[in-house]
Amino acid sequence: MATRTDAPTRREQILKEAARLFAERGFHGVGVDEIGAAVGISGPGLYRHFAGKDAMLAELLVGISGQLLTGAKRRLAEADGAARPEAVLDSLIEGHIDFALDDRPLITLHDRELDRLRDSDRKLVRQLQRQYVELWVGVVREVHPGLDEPAARSAVHSVFGLLNSTPHLGRPGSLPGRAATAGLLHRMARGAFAAASPAAG
Repeated sequence: MATRTDAPTRREQILKEAARLFAERGFHGVGVDEIGAAVGISGPGLYRHFAGKDAMLAELLVGISGQLLTGAKRRLAEADGAARPEAVLDSLIEGHIDFALDDRPLITLHDRELDRLRDSDRKLVRQLQRQYVELWVGVVREVHPGLDEPAARSAVHSVFGLLNSTPHLGRPGSLPGRAATAGLLHRMARGAFAAASPAAG
């Protein structure tokens, strides 16, 4: 995903703190007043930005699914057929690793709280995720043409499971550093796709 250089808006600050608190203590374990205190405004002041906690959760989970898809489409558009398929796959992996390392609370939220969304929001999240997966499937099959669609799709889901394991890797200070962790995850992702290919047998 693109790196922001401008200051986050108040809405973005609220969402970031809400994600952190929801991930740490669970959706029902956090009050609106606590989210407000984390960003320096009164709890009731949050209602100028969001209708309530449910709206924050929906924006977080729908938002990150949309951002991942948009970022992946941008990476493919930038390649525009000129880049080798391997380089395009590397770019997709790098984008997802950025998310997995920088937005760990959202991974925890998705695992724990997706079912709390309204049906329409949950369906939208699933729709965005399916599009994201299929985009990856197309690229993976270019790199590993021996993989049929079901096998490629299974491999993509498996790699997402690997990359999205970052909330379970331990405290940030216990990891070998962001660059080293990103490099390790990247090598493991590429290795998983290679191992899934019939040519690896």
